[in-house]
Amino acid sequence: MTSIAYKLVDGREWQTARQDKVYRGSVLDRADGFIHLSTAAQLPGTATRHYAGISDLRLVAVDLAIFGEAVRWEPSRGGDLFPHIYGDLPMMAVRSVRGLSIDADGRPRFADGSVDWSITTESR
Repeated sequence: MTSIAYKLVDGREWQTARQDKVYRGSVLDRADGFIHLSTAAQLPGTATRHYAGISDLRLVAVDLAIFGEAVRWEPSRGGDLFPHIYGDLPMMAVRSVRGLSIDADGRPRFADGSVDWSITTESR
């Protein structure tokens, strides 16, 4: 399993998380009882299925190593194992954040102008 996973977060939610120094999850995350994450390979599918047509997002890279047993790899679509955090996501676990929007076909457009899913570091 990878030690870095990714979360797509609404820009306003991320602003609140930065102020609070913790991300408590989206409405869906809180309803499910865990924070949904994706691996780099799963990210395009997650974006297409759940975020197509949404702008003002943040792609948050999360260091899973600090969570220990709070991270569970659980099956989802097609039996793929997705990382889930059972608890809050503190800012100390965030490795990078990139601004982006997802077009109607699920393709990203990052704030720096790039249009592919290559993962690069940007300041928090």
